[in-house]
Parts: sequence; C-alpha cells; structure tokens
Amino acid sequence: MATGDITVAVIDDHPAVIAGVEFWYSTADPPIEVVATGPADKAAWVPPGDTADVVVFDLQLSGQPGPSYGALRRLVDAGRQVIVYTMRDDEQAALTCLDIGAFTFLTKAEGKDHLVAATVAAAQDLPYTPPALAGALGANRSSDRPRLSEREENVLIEWFQSESKELVAEKLGITIRTVNTYLDRVRVKYANVGRQARTKAALVARAIQDGLVEVDDL
Repeated sequence: MATGDITVAVIDDHPAVIAGVEFWYSTADPPIEVVATGPADKAAWVPPGDTADVVVFDLQLSGQPGPSYGALRRLVDAGRQVIVYTMRDDEQAALTCLDIGAFTFLTKAEGKDHLVAATVAAAQDLPYTPPALAGALGANRSSDRPRLSEREENVLIEWFQSESKELVAEKLGITIRTVNTYLDRVRVKYANVGRQARTKAALVARAIQDGLVEVDDL
C-alpha cells in the first residue's frame, strides 16, 4: 500500500484533539486521509469509517466508567488495525491494550511524528514501538512467556530483521514453507497462554516484552 492511500478513523471525544490529529495527517508527506471521526467507536463501524485502514482510538471516552477495553476488543476481533492514542501513560494500560491486540499504544504527549509513523506502520503491517510502549515492555517480564524452541526463536528473530520470509529462508537454509510453519507454531504457543499475536507487529511486541529481542536491535 502506498503511504498516500492510507485512510484513518479517529475515535476521540475531544474536538480539539481530533482537529489537531486531522491537521497532522494533512501535513504528513504524503498526506493521510481522515475519513471518519466521532466520540464513540460507532464511527469506525459505519461508512466511511468501516473501511478505514487504521483506527486511532482514545481509551478514555466520555460516558464510560473506565477504559474502553470492550470497544477496543471488538475492533481488534474484527481484524482492525487499532492505534490506542490516549492521555494515559501507565504501564498496565499499555500492556492490557497490547494483550487485547492493539497494533500499538501511544500517549498523546508523544506527538505528531510518532502518530504519523505508527499510522504508516499499521497500514503496512510493519512493527512500530513508540517510547511509551517500549518503556512498558522493557519494564515487564511476563510469567506467562511461552516455551519456544531454539529454532523457533531463531526464525522469529530473523523474520523481525528481514524484509521478507524469502530472505529468512535463504539465510537459514530452509524453505519458505518451513519458515511459515515455525511462525505458525510461535503464534499458537502465544495464543495458548492467552497472548494473541496475529500480526508481525504483535509478535515483535511480544518478543520485546519477553526479552527475546531489544528495541535497538530492530
């Protein structure tokens, strides 16, 4: 997907935040199109927001007694790429959003550059770990880490550092089918401990969280 083709739905109950995000996207190079906005997740379920490539989602919405984890889960379960964009900066919120399956977690203090970069990465299903999420992952070492074989870890790390599975296969001397088999096993193992990792970006986040790889190595 060309960067200029990216479309976004912004879910936030603060008009000033929406206006600022729209301006940031309009001045990106190339521009990113905001096709829908709204104070509730409904804007991401009805046209034109239902086909947006990326959903930028405020975790704290008016009328909700707490974080809108339920709405986030529904979007993720529907296969949407969701960037949580929130005033919250606590580690637990970041890790919970990641566990639900959000593409990434951004605090509103992290600004334009990270939001635009995360949006491009989400649309292209490429890993992106902003500072707040990196800090949360680095501080956390989950006790529910799955048991990966040495070969599974090797394939996983090579995939993170390669542009394609073909390059992984060539470097490790195995077939692309074997690469896919190892990656499928890793996803199954994460799912079995309740930590879904459906995309490459999600697997990167899990690996950082579990100490398999460092942010600086990617």
